[in-house]
Amino acid sequence: MLKHRGFPGRLPGTDFQFTIRRANPKGASPITRRERFRDRRPPDRRADLGFMAALWAQFGTEPFERGNLDAGRLSWLFGREVLPYDDPFDPECYDARLIIDEAAARAAFPEAFGEDWA
Repeated sequence: MLKHRGFPGRLPGTDFQFTIRRANPKGASPITRRERFRDRRPPDRRADLGFMAALWAQFGTEPFERGNLDAGRLSWLFGREVLPYDDPFDPECYDARLIIDEAAARAAFPEAFGEDWA
């Protein structure tokens, strides 16, 4: 499992996890598309924004390995702002590659692309 050095482990000041510490010996948790409803709590929306900003800062438009990125947090963006890069895509593989759909990400999280996001 690739560990993304320099990637934040969680949203600062919260318990919203962005990375995992070690690989699960039983296999990676699957990445599945989760629906984001309009009535989600503001802290949850802030975590999505923070994760998208961290992904953009770390990878930009380049494909990246799932590695130690949290499957639950990826699932909130998967299928919309974060897309599978490999065909066929294995959602239960730590080596699976993903890519940011820049247009969709900018539309959903415009704040994540500004220099003043913190």
